[in-house]
Amino acid sequence: MLKSPADTIVAIATAPGKGGVGIVRIAGPEAHAIAARLVLPLPPVRYARHVQFRQPDTQEIIDDGLCLVFATPHSYTGEDIVELQGHGGPVVLDTLLQVIVQLGARLARPGEFTERAFLNGRIDLAQAEAVADLIDAGSQAAAQAASRALQGAFSQRVEQINTALIELRMYIESALDFPEEEIDFLADDRIVQKNQQLLVDLDSLMAETNQGILLREGMRVAIVGQPNAGKSSLLNQLAGDDRAIVTDIPGTTRDVLRAEIQIDGMPVHIIDTAGLRQSDDLIEQEGIRRAWQEIRSADAIMLMIDDRFGVTSEDQHTIQQLPPKPLIQVHNKIDLTDRVAGLDPDQTTVIGISAKTGDGIQDLRSCLKSLMGYQTTEGGQFIARRRHLDALQQAHREVVASLTALTENRAGELAAESLRRAQLALDEITGKFTADDLLGKIFGSFCIGK
Repeated sequence: MLKSPADTIVAIATAPGKGGVGIVRIAGPEAHAIAARLVLPLPPVRYARHVQFRQPDTQEIIDDGLCLVFATPHSYTGEDIVELQGHGGPVVLDTLLQVIVQLGARLARPGEFTERAFLNGRIDLAQAEAVADLIDAGSQAAAQAASRALQGAFSQRVEQINTALIELRMYIESALDFPEEEIDFLADDRIVQKNQQLLVDLDSLMAETNQGILLREGMRVAIVGQPNAGKSSLLNQLAGDDRAIVTDIPGTTRDVLRAEIQIDGMPVHIIDTAGLRQSDDLIEQEGIRRAWQEIRSADAIMLMIDDRFGVTSEDQHTIQQLPPKPLIQVHNKIDLTDRVAGLDPDQTTVIGISAKTGDGIQDLRSCLKSLMGYQTTEGGQFIARRRHLDALQQAHREVVASLTALTENRAGELAAESLRRAQLALDEITGKFTADDLLGKIFGSFCIGK
């Protein structure tokens, strides 16, 4: 495990701007001594006291508020910490910050308090990431899932699998170390069964992790189609607001318009694009170029079809050009045709709606959710990141290789080595085995003061 830095850091822990309360946080071995130069007397550990914050030399009052003192190891970072909670004016907070730096602290890097909590063993790496996810949560469901991850729900699942994996690896390696016992451990069905159970457990955790990724990141859905098919009307209907100008004139949308909605807590980023057609208008050509950029980067595509005309040759041409991504054919303007609202009973990715009246919109929301494989679960959902899924997939590949080594090659050495690599992959999730550059990338995305 890497060691926490031995210096003392300081940062403003509240958001920039004016507010009723502003917090300056000091952490490190000199935190108490520095705070004692500002606050007389320093309150007892884990007690809040109303005090005055004074200039060390002149005793001039800077501000007054609450002072809280925490002692190692019972603090957020596992170090000595002092929090000065005063008024939330930028000038007051900056003055406190400058004085504390002059007394020997240095300005904290983004995420450094949480990084120290990780380095001091207060939380693991997955929990540290959950801190940032809780702050950035865009829905109540995402906040609840991040809170569960912060409490260790995800880490515990990983550790359970890792424990079973280590036990199996130890059994194989101990048998290899004592060949004189003349026990054919490869013929023991329990080893194969335990290996197979590891795959079942990994499959289950990967499915839940994918749900956590969708809950955190959501999906990007591009609305495409011919001009005047109702793309902007659909954006407005999904967003519940007039985000886009809607007229009967084809080609009204020249630029990319965006809206974010939620489907059972999952964020969905809806992107309205310019109508795809041949045009001599330079502005419209640029809009079409940007539309194709969005199509290529989207997770899924909704192709708008004017149901009065059905799938035209122009629509067929668009379909042929679309990248291989999940696609929903949305037949709009069914208020002017005989099509029934909702999913086509014969085609699960063809749906009829009226962006004008709202008919079929709820079915479209459900279709989007199922398209991404998102399922709402009560109570057990945790938030996750793509690196977690990558590590789980790597561990899964190694466990498969271990099973192959046991059943086909009858090579215990290869099985043990595959299990060792699987263990390293799982350790990357919780931070037991982590590269420095990954730590820098993770904690660099935090806000300063956290």
